[in-house]
Amino acid sequence: MLSLSKSLGGRLAGNATLKAGLVLSGLILFLGFVAPFLDPVNPYTIHPSHALQAPNGQFLFGTDELGRDALALLLSGGFTTLIVALPAALLAFFIGVTYGFLSGLGPAWLDRLLMRLLDVVLALPSLIVLLFFAALVPQSNFNLILLLGLISWPSLARLVRNEVLAQRGRDFMLAARQSGASSAYLARVHLLRVIAPILVVNGTFMIGDSVLATSALSFLGLGVQPPQESWGSLLQGALDIAALDPWWLILPPGLLIFGALLAASLTGQGLLQIWGNKR
Repeated sequence: MLSLSKSLGGRLAGNATLKAGLVLSGLILFLGFVAPFLDPVNPYTIHPSHALQAPNGQFLFGTDELGRDALALLLSGGFTTLIVALPAALLAFFIGVTYGFLSGLGPAWLDRLLMRLLDVVLALPSLIVLLFFAALVPQSNFNLILLLGLISWPSLARLVRNEVLAQRGRDFMLAARQSGASSAYLARVHLLRVIAPILVVNGTFMIGDSVLATSALSFLGLGVQPPQESWGSLLQGALDIAALDPWWLILPPGLLIFGALLAASLTGQGLLQIWGNKR
């Protein structure tokens, strides 16, 4: 165990991509979950006499068109974005893994049925489906989590199914089958351990996709609803008054959305490099 820890620590220490991803991920999580509670400013307090002020000593990130503190809004928007995006990614991850295991470990007829259903789902343009249902369902954070989670799982499900099929004919799987192990036992004890690196890597990418989808829906007015703000809605609101050149309202939410995507991408790529080297 000690040698394994040292080996893993050595691979982490030598992987600049993963280190950069983890540092950036930590910063994004800090801004989303810790910083909003450290900032004493109410993000929804209106200061009419200070509307659209550029960054200054009183308002470090300036103010919006209503005179609200842009920094407080940015931190509050990060919290709202992450409490939607992270559970949605977790839901999609759980559905995708479960569906993939059911298809890969089930009888041939069930595998064919589930794969045909998956082909139908994958054939639908996910963005159009997402916008369609977002316009139909009552808009709340809980519904948004369900919507994003139920849309984002198919690609992972196919990947898991293919990996399970590749492993089910190996000696340790056949031996476990012959000893009477159930499919649930095989998935929990053997397969999860074998394909864990693939799941971790793809899970990190799913988080980035979920942040992007949450921001995109909010940008289009179909995501997080007022009075709450998200990074997407803050960016959309700033672009609505782009003619006034409020650069201090446009750059921060845009950079944080990009930073969250970059953090997920770097972390996933770094983990993929470690897993590839290990193999």
